[in-house]
Amino acid sequence: MREPHLILGLGELLWDLLPEGAQLGGVPIDGSRSMGLLGGAPANFSVMAGRLGNHAAILSRIGRDDLGRRAMERLDALPADASLVQVDPAHETGRVTVAFDAGQPHYTIHQPAAWDFLELSDEWVRLAERADAICFGSLAQRSLESRQTIQTLVAQTSSACVRIFDVNLRAPFYSGEVIQESLELATVMKMDAAELLLVMGLLGLPVDEGPAGDWLHRGALRLLEEFPSLEMVAITRGKHGSLLVKRKEWCEHPGIAVKVADTIGAGDAFTAALTHYLLRGAGLATLSEAGNRWGAWVASQPGAMPALPDETRDRITAEIEG
Repeated sequence: MREPHLILGLGELLWDLLPEGAQLGGVPIDGSRSMGLLGGAPANFSVMAGRLGNHAAILSRIGRDDLGRRAMERLDALPADASLVQVDPAHETGRVTVAFDAGQPHYTIHQPAAWDFLELSDEWVRLAERADAICFGSLAQRSLESRQTIQTLVAQTSSACVRIFDVNLRAPFYSGEVIQESLELATVMKMDAAELLLVMGLLGLPVDEGPAGDWLHRGALRLLEEFPSLEMVAITRGKHGSLLVKRKEWCEHPGIAVKVADTIGAGDAFTAALTHYLLRGAGLATLSEAGNRWGAWVASQPGAMPALPDETRDRITAEIEG
């Protein structure tokens, strides 16, 4: 039997705090005064990677508080290794306050948070040296301390390690410098179409306007040209699917039609599925199908970490691999 791949999700672990009476996809969240949804892109990514049969570990930091305790209780029931999540004695567990205006969510990402103070521990370095894949983003690099830890840890991985930079731009917590430094470390870059425009601007690279697929493709090729260590650019397009681009081949996927509950965590599920099959040597068509199938499934469920029955996992796997 194949040994599970070691996959690391590095960065923020936080709670989305919703107002009383909030609903996701028409489903009431809770009757309490404020209900939290556990998330953060690296945590969402790790949970999905674990559900696909990998040894997925979350490398983040929580506070010594009630939200931190609740986070560990929630993760204990999920297939992601949270044993090396750090506990910060001085800073609070990450929080995002979600408010709704005319039905549209608006996010306040509070700072400082415990994940702004990630420490480069010996345990994390040893894990990184053995990792088959590591996923990191831009949000957790908003503080200098975590930025140094993340970049040093990614640099400690082996040359064979798949290093995924999930751009995940959240204003005002990004800069051209962080994007540049992260891309110099990455072998795979993932973002959505809107983020590609922002990234090109931040890096001072020209954007050739034209039909959507054309300029996305040209932008991806320009990034591959600019960053020699980069091997693939993955661009998600919501219900319109995705575009995967390598230097000599590319694959466009039209997307999977589902009734959307909410899109929280759908992009992270896409990234986890992409990583899972990339480590198994799959071609671009399979990578595209896997990312879109799992992203669409998460979008069809409330929240980023919905319950996953065995029969659902088996059915989606058969649809991807069949």
